[in-house]
Amino acid sequence: MNGYFRLVNQQGKSSLKLFPPTGEGKPVDVTDVVEYLTMKDYACDLPTLKRAVDGAQSAEQEISLGNETRLPERECYKLTVKPDKMQAYAKFYAASEGSEDMTLKEMLEDLEHRGIKCGIKHDAIEAFFRKREYCEDILVAEGKEPVQGKNAYIEYKFNTDKAAKPTLNEDGSVDFFHLNILNHCNKGDVLAVLHPQQPGEPGENVFGERIAPAEVRGETLKFGHNIELSENKDMLTAMVDGHVELVEGSVFVSDELVVENVDTATGNIEYEGNVQINGNVATNFEVKAKGDIVVKGVVEGAKLVADGNIIIARGMNGMGRGTLQAGGNIVSKFLENVTAQAEGYVASESILHSRVTAGGEINVDGRRGFITGGKVTATGTINVKTLGSEMGADTIVEVGADPKIKERIGELQKQIMEDTKILQTVQPILVSTKQKLAQGVKLKPEQVQYIQTLATTNQQKTQAVAEANKELENLQKHAGNPAEAVVRVKGEVYPGTRICIGDVSMVVQKTTHYCRFVRERGDVKMAPF
Repeated sequence: MNGYFRLVNQQGKSSLKLFPPTGEGKPVDVTDVVEYLTMKDYACDLPTLKRAVDGAQSAEQEISLGNETRLPERECYKLTVKPDKMQAYAKFYAASEGSEDMTLKEMLEDLEHRGIKCGIKHDAIEAFFRKREYCEDILVAEGKEPVQGKNAYIEYKFNTDKAAKPTLNEDGSVDFFHLNILNHCNKGDVLAVLHPQQPGEPGENVFGERIAPAEVRGETLKFGHNIELSENKDMLTAMVDGHVELVEGSVFVSDELVVENVDTATGNIEYEGNVQINGNVATNFEVKAKGDIVVKGVVEGAKLVADGNIIIARGMNGMGRGTLQAGGNIVSKFLENVTAQAEGYVASESILHSRVTAGGEINVDGRRGFITGGKVTATGTINVKTLGSEMGADTIVEVGADPKIKERIGELQKQIMEDTKILQTVQPILVSTKQKLAQGVKLKPEQVQYIQTLATTNQQKTQAVAEANKELENLQKHAGNPAEAVVRVKGEVYPGTRICIGDVSMVVQKTTHYCRFVRERGDVKMAPF
């Protein structure tokens, strides 16, 4: 049993008795005693009280509280409600010696009077009245937490990750027939399932006040043509064979245009969906697609433009005039004498005398895996097996800068330089004219008109330079992160190869094996792999 204390009220005298604990009970806490005496408006010498409390750990103690006559105190309790109003605790104090104890009925009526009405812990309260334990926090009421609902969500039955990479075979070659990029679907395939929201249940605090659960968010299935919505609007099904993709939250199924070759028999092709070419694309022909372009043969000096991916199973020899432009990724067995630009990544087994740019990374680390001649640029990382050539072909690789942003920066720098030259010519004339006017010199009408033209030019060019500088500053902040860019060479890198990272570069001086190039302290450094 815990230690406790009680008042002793006599004629012309009041005192406090402190009783030691028994068994494994807790001793009296001086904080509880001070709290009770303050509540009942008794004064006490604190050092004396502390000594008595210490002594009460092993023996009964009694201290004087004054010589005035005080009425006896009934058994009482202190109610504490947590700030969130979800729990209420009672701490009971013993009655004065010879005074009355509180009854269970009084306790419950008092809780109701104080507004405590939800989650009353009858068992805990009744346990106290069966066996009183004073100065102990007893949970007498507990609110009901709200049950939170679940937001609706859409389960897509196809791969929505557009950064999927082609499969690399054990021998180092790329499997161009299992690229994990295109999402084929058949008529009747389930494409998406809507799991509806589940509303929550309200709770209430110990005062019976309602606690609302968090609001749940609903969803709706968005889709284009060639797709069927179920009657209860919770499932999308393909109505045709084709490719499925997620574009800005909407599901689209595109019919696929399939041709054997692109040549004089077909002419140029422009199609709203995906285009599959089972054979080759001949020189000077164009293929444009809103979706992906897949060529199972070779591409010669042609132009391919796709909003999605471009995949060329047997490679491309552009003959110096072939171009590729992809809103997604470019995957080709080889690229030779080609100008290629991808918003995503570029993957190939070899790049020869080409200009290739990628908004993501460039991987040329297959079985052959070489970059020789030309310029290869990636915002992210370039991974290659062999870089440069023993014959000294000019080879430039560049990482750490978005190619489009870098091109725009070059345009702005050229514009600023040209406009600044004009200002350097115009402004001295305007300053000189102002000085002449201040000296009283009169200008002829044609001179006045000429000066007005120069003033307008000065204003326009000054504003243009300011706007260009502002755009240039913003672009330079987003041009890329050279600190994270790296060129990895898993085989040899040959002398004469230029490595550019951000705005710094280096030329390789000797053949080196198995290394990487990083930007460190403002310079391009060669480091172990």
